[in-house]
Amino acid sequence: MREIKIFFDTIEFKRKIGGIKMQHAEREIVVPTSLCDKKGNLNPAAIGYARKPLIDCNLSNHFMRKKKWNYWCVYGEEILFSATISHLDFAAVCFVYFFEYETQRFFEKTVVIPLGNKVKMPTQVLETVQYNGADLSIQITYFEGDTRLSVTCPDFDGEPLHAELVVHHPIEDESLNVVIPWNRTTFQFTAKHHTLPTTGVVKIGDKRFLFNAEESFAVLDYGRGVWPREATWNWGMASQRINGYRLGLNFGGKWTDGTGMTENAVFVNGKMTKISEDVIFNYDRDDFMKPWTIQTKFTNDVDLTFTPFFERIASTNAKIIVSEVHQMIGYYDGTIKIAPDKVLQIRNMLGCIEEHIAKW
Repeated sequence: MREIKIFFDTIEFKRKIGGIKMQHAEREIVVPTSLCDKKGNLNPAAIGYARKPLIDCNLSNHFMRKKKWNYWCVYGEEILFSATISHLDFAAVCFVYFFEYETQRFFEKTVVIPLGNKVKMPTQVLETVQYNGADLSIQITYFEGDTRLSVTCPDFDGEPLHAELVVHHPIEDESLNVVIPWNRTTFQFTAKHHTLPTTGVVKIGDKRFLFNAEESFAVLDYGRGVWPREATWNWGMASQRINGYRLGLNFGGKWTDGTGMTENAVFVNGKMTKISEDVIFNYDRDDFMKPWTIQTKFTNDVDLTFTPFFERIASTNAKIIVSEVHQMIGYYDGTIKIAPDKVLQIRNMLGCIEEHIAKW
C-alpha cells in the first residue's frame, strides 16, 4: 500500500510503504523570501525551514486574524526571566515574569493595550520592538549582533523591577526559522533562536541577580502568522551548557501536525540538527505536574521524559479572547539521535514544557 499526501507542490510528508510509516525531509530555504504574496496569503516559496532568519514577515489583510509576538526567555544561574511583546490584531499584550529556582518565588506582570496602536511589530526577526507604559516598559533593541533587553516595572510584586540584559548572537550560530502551512490563508512563521549567551542584571527590590555568558542563555520565540480562531499547541525547550557544550532543545506538537513541517531541532554549539519527524507529547491534563514524555512518532530518535517541579498558569477569559497556558519548569532526561552514529544522552537538563489552548 502506498499513500502520498502533498501540500502545494513543495512537500510530500507522509508515506506508508509496506506498513512502515516515515516522514519526508523538509525543504531548506537558503535565500531571503517573503512570507506572503501581494494579497497577504501564504507565499508557497516560503514553505520550508532556514538556518538563518531569511523570511520577511510582510503580513497584511486578514483583519483580526494576524498574530505577532517576540517572546524572550533567559535561563540564569539563579532565576528564569522572561519578557514578551505581542500583538493579536485587536490588542497588544505585554508581560514579564520571573522564577527563582531555590525559593520558587514567582511573579508575573501583564499589561493589555486595547487595539495596540502604539505597538509596532517588525517584519524581521532581529529588529527593535518596544512598549513604553506607566506600569511596564519593555525595550528589545537589536544592534550589531547583540539584543539588549531593558525592562522596567515600578510595581512588580510590591517592589520595583529593573532588568538590563545583553543577549549575544554568535555570528556562526544557526537558528530554526520555519513556516508552518495550514493552508493558503492560515499559516505561521516561527523563529526559535537558542543558546544565546547573556550577560547583565535583573534587580527586584534590593535583590540583584547576575547573568554571565558562560552559564546564562537566552531563547527567542518570534512568531508571525494568520491563525485560525481556535488553536492548541505544545512546546518543549531548553538551553543550557552541558558537559562544556552549548545545548539547545526545541520541540513542538499538535499545531504542526499534518502540515509536513515541524519545529523540532537540536542545537549543539550553535549548529542545528533539524528533526523532520513529528513528535508526540504525552501528559496528564488532570495533573500537569506528573512527568511528560516527548517521543518521535515513527521511530525512537527522540525519547525524552520531562519531570516538572513548578507550574506556571496564565489564564485569560475575555469576550474576544480565551487563553490558558500551563507552562512547566523542570528537567529533561532521555536520548536524542542526531546522526546515524550519534545519540545525545540528556540528564537533568533544566528547561520548560507547555500546553497552550487559545480561542483568539
